Amino acid sequence: MTATAVGSRTDAVLRQSASLLLGYPDEGLYEVLPLVRAALEDLPGGDPARGLLDLIRHLEGTVPLEAGAHYVHTFDMRRRRALHLTFYTDGDTRRRGHALARLKEVYGSHGWELDARELPDHLAVVLEFAARGDAATGSALLRHFQPGLELLRAALHAHGTPYAAVPDAVCATLPPPGEEERAAVERLAMAGPPAEDVGLDAYGSPVDLGMPGGRR
Repeated sequence: MTATAVGSRTDAVLRQSASLLLGYPDEGLYEVLPLVRAALEDLPGGDPARGLLDLIRHLEGTVPLEAGAHYVHTFDMRRRRALHLTFYTDGDTRRRGHALARLKEVYGSHGWELDARELPDHLAVVLEFAARGDAATGSALLRHFQPGLELLRAALHAHGTPYAAVPDAVCATLPPPGEEERAAVERLAMAGPPAEDVGLDAYGSPVDLGMPGGRR
């Protein structure tokens, strides 16, 4: 097996595991934890897998009611710990609706249909698509949202939660952020996500996610 194939498999397992571990800690999640652990333990040793295994041990050692309360307190848009990626790029603006629609188009072009209850920008959904749908397009989406991922990563580490292992693992599957991405993270950290501005025509314009075909 080539190094590329090994890397691709490792990325897929890390992304799928991270996707599952971002689920609300209910009975369904606890049922799949042994499978997730087995998949991670089968990977070559590395910090990303170890971090996710530590999160699994945390969940297994926590009463479900307490785990649920921790989950709800951890992922909070007001504290910039949102799991919906377009929140970082578009905030609570009309433009976000266009971004969500564009994401659905991207998924649909690869035969990927969402559950009606799922929002297409949820990190768990994007990760599952990148792991089990189209790897190249999924990776491109994750790179598009990389500034938001880095901000989420920093916020979760500052919060001191085991869930920080999730963006750590996801970012390990991506190239390190370049100068442009780091600048975008700094702008987000200082100013926060965009706010609605009815006077700007751009908020009503189609959204370019950097996918083939460009802006629609």
